Amino acid sequence: MKENKGMNVLILTGKFGMGHWSASQALQQQLEREGHQVHTVDFFDYAMPELAPTLYRMFGWLVKYGGGLYNLFHRLTRNVEGDMPLAGAWVEYLEELLFETGADVVVSTHPVCSSVVARYKREGGVMPLVTCITDVTSHSEWIHPGTDCYLVASHQVRQGLVDKGVEAERILVSGIPVGQQFTGGKPNRGQRELLIMGGGLGLMPRRDRFYEQLNDLPGVHVTILTGRNEKLYQRLHGKYENIEVVGFTTQVDQYMARAHLMLSKPGGITVFEAIASRLPMLVWAPFLDQERENARFLLEAGMARLADKEEEACLWAIESTLYDESGLASMRRAMEKASNTMCRAAVCAVVEQLAGEKVYA
Repeated sequence: MKENKGMNVLILTGKFGMGHWSASQALQQQLEREGHQVHTVDFFDYAMPELAPTLYRMFGWLVKYGGGLYNLFHRLTRNVEGDMPLAGAWVEYLEELLFETGADVVVSTHPVCSSVVARYKREGGVMPLVTCITDVTSHSEWIHPGTDCYLVASHQVRQGLVDKGVEAERILVSGIPVGQQFTGGKPNRGQRELLIMGGGLGLMPRRDRFYEQLNDLPGVHVTILTGRNEKLYQRLHGKYENIEVVGFTTQVDQYMARAHLMLSKPGGITVFEAIASRLPMLVWAPFLDQERENARFLLEAGMARLADKEEEACLWAIESTLYDESGLASMRRAMEKASNTMCRAAVCAVVEQLAGEKVYA
């Protein structure tokens, strides 16, 4: 008889932005540390390998240039439950994956993937499903009958799901999963360290005057992570004495660990990497609805302040926050408090319980 350890776990995700994928990688890290065999699959690429790259490019274009339409659709479907597009058509691909991996349990970090597994279960399939919601949201796109457990970012999200009819005992507040390397760091003592992220998304100010003023802040060293934005990297690299410019890097945790303050968009993964690192945040005023919800969570909990995208206002927000020792300390305490309410290892216990129930049923 199979012991309730060393389970085969299939994580289903998609690369609409990197948040879903990053959460999947963090979950895989946690599960493998407990001795489970994990298969992480981009289900969109698996189901339609020739079309997935185009789909992802179209999504990126929509977010960048058609954010208003994206927000409208998001609002219209906020309380609409039911199968996601292609859920029925993709059940056969799920069945192939389940056979190939010998999965004991499925963990989903994308609402479409959760919908496909839920449809498979309605058609008679037997498979425990854990859905990990990768933003601070209770949007109905994530809610599907047949979901055995929801891992959510906060108690507010938990209550939002309960209000929509999800049984409270099926919801665990785990925070959004981040890698174990993100831990409370020790900021540089000799000077104030500002970390700026978001260059890869075209969020950075355009005028040289902004960077000149940033470079002139007394006792401040600035690190700008430009991601895959090669044009921005070439424009700024080596130009300013007190501004270090870094292209794509896998060492984000180290830059967070040494910083006193981070300026970034409030993406779900970035927010919870900052919380794990106890790194106070300035968040650019967000446009997309999911990021507005993430920002609201941070601001209401006292873990961040808002920075306007207008350059002078942004500089003022940086100065007034970076030199405010008591304000930074308060944000770090709020992050500590929030972190203490989350069970970051919840997925391991849930997987073992659900897989065990499937084995012994």
